[in-house]
Amino acid sequence: MKRRTIAGLLAALLCLLVLAGCGGGAADDKKEDASKAGDDKTIVIGATPTPHGEILEEVRAALEEDGYALEIVEFTDYVLPNNALDKGDLDANFFQHLPYLEDFNAKNSTELVSAGAIHYEPMGLFAGKIASIDELADGAEIGVPNDTTNEARALLLLQEKGLIKLKADAGLDATPKDIEENPKNLSIKELEAAQLGRSLQDMDMAVINGNYALGADLKISDALAIEEKESLAAQTYGNVIAVRKGEESSEKTQALLKALNTDAIKKFIEEKYEGAVVPLF
Repeated sequence: MKRRTIAGLLAALLCLLVLAGCGGGAADDKKEDASKAGDDKTIVIGATPTPHGEILEEVRAALEEDGYALEIVEFTDYVLPNNALDKGDLDANFFQHLPYLEDFNAKNSTELVSAGAIHYEPMGLFAGKIASIDELADGAEIGVPNDTTNEARALLLLQEKGLIKLKADAGLDATPKDIEENPKNLSIKELEAAQLGRSLQDMDMAVINGNYALGADLKISDALAIEEKESLAAQTYGNVIAVRKGEESSEKTQALLKALNTDAIKKFIEEKYEGAVVPLF
């Protein structure tokens, strides 16, 4: 019995050691990211995969020529990239527009700032169960992003198409509570922006962010309505390179901006995304 007990204890100890080794991997990876973010010649940037990560891949060679290595950390939501930047695990991130960044700062007591706007992603109204705006029935369900700034954009687009009317002073802070007139009694379904493309077939229509539309294999040219380049939204919601306050003019930040603001990157964006992503430089 004693031999069996000792053998059992040794086996349990071995399992604990193996588990501890496995569990340490994620922590080690995070420490490695943070270490690289502090490396003067490595730019660690968080980004959503499409189009931000794809655009960043295009600047890798130019940065290498300037002596910088580029590490892209991909995120699929709108919260974690700002948390990681605030903690110092990233040198910058690239996924959001300025109103969202300012709203995040206000709600989380962070001090993240824009180093420069790179492109604009028009939101589009896409068909789900219903193929055209004229076919929308009374009580039809339309999906919109549930975050403050993108929801307002979606509602403004619905207003532009005459589907709803918002209170005169709602503007870029509009929520469904600001809907003053709703002739078709539309049901506004609020979902996380990333889920709208995946849930489109379960709704009559949805207003989807440009990057998530691309991720769901939706073409902006197929949208029933889009935000125009000259609109208030286009001028307000340019996607920015975000950094911690005080690092806007750092050598890393300036090297990154220099690599992005080129004719080659402009051509890449225009040809690859066919209007779903519009360069602002």
